[in-house]
Amino acid sequence: QVQFVESGGALVRPGGSLTLSCVASTRLGADVMGWYRQPPGQQRELVARIPLVGIINYADSVKGRFTITRDNNKRMVYLQMNNLRPEDTAVYYCNKDPALATWGQGTQVTVSS
Repeated sequence: QVQFVESGGALVRPGGSLTLSCVASTRLGADVMGWYRQPPGQQRELVARIPLVGIINYADSVKGRFTITRDNNKRMVYLQMNNLRPEDTAVYYCNKDPALATWGQGTQVTVSS
C-alpha cells in the first residue's frame, strides 16, 4: 500500500513562507493528490488538490496564498505557502483525494510571532 512522507514544516513568523514536500512510495499515476491539515483540536481538512490534468482547487482560507504542485517523475507533491497566518498552524499531510485510510506522520507548521 502506498505510503506518504511529509517534510518541510517549521516554526515561522506571520507573513513568512514555507514549502512542504511529500514523497509517495509508489507512482502517483493519474490520481488526484491533496494536501490536508489538522489544526489543534480540530478535524482534518483538505486545503488543496491537484489532478494530473485539469483544474486545481484550494480551500477559500488559503486561496491566493498557497500553491500545490506535483512531479510525477519524482513521486512528489509540494505545497508552497506564502503570507502565513497564525490560523495556518496545523499538522499538514498529503494523501490522495479521496484520501486513503493510511496517513503519513505529517509535518508540523507553526505560525507564531
